[in-house]
Amino acid sequence: MSVFDLYPQEYDSWFIKNPGWYESELEAVRKMLPEKGKGVEIGAGTGKFAVPLKIETGVEISKEMGKKAEENGLKMVYAMAENLPFMNHSFDFSLMVTTFCFLKNPLEGLKEAYRILKPGGVFINAIVDKESPLGKIYVLKKEESRFYREAFFYSVDETVELMKKAGFKDFEYRQTIHDIENKNFEPSFPGYGKGSFVVIKCIK
Repeated sequence: MSVFDLYPQEYDSWFIKNPGWYESELEAVRKMLPEKGKGVEIGAGTGKFAVPLKIETGVEISKEMGKKAEENGLKMVYAMAENLPFMNHSFDFSLMVTTFCFLKNPLEGLKEAYRILKPGGVFINAIVDKESPLGKIYVLKKEESRFYREAFFYSVDETVELMKKAGFKDFEYRQTIHDIENKNFEPSFPGYGKGSFVVIKCIK
């Protein structure tokens, strides 16, 4: 049983304790989402992003976390990101939010996110940049976290290099949480290199 199955409520508690950061992340992802189309969140967890962003389908490996998402109205599919049970060209957009760092085979996960998209579809990959102030703390203290000790953090450039290998192109960036001493809401802004939470958008 995974740590996410064992501690789904503890996972959710981060969002309760850090509402400003949560709203900052939501706003940054929302700015990058297509205005319409059929989407899926890969690694949807308890639905903290898919539900408010009105994404109807979520993929999750943890059934305990998925149950909480289902209670909030999300249609859940239980599978690994590296082996998605969808036909080619099933979605207009796919989304990962701090899921990439947990993938056992990140390139295969990206290839699957690519495969299920329609031609011209959009992929959004939101990460904690390991070269950012918050990313450096997460890397330094990862063994102290039930969840992040399982993670492997990437820089934006490392992430984009893998995304290019999976076939993605036309990259855009949006960032937030640049003042880690202040946990209030921060509007996102274009680019990367200052914010700890970076949303990478690209096209199939």
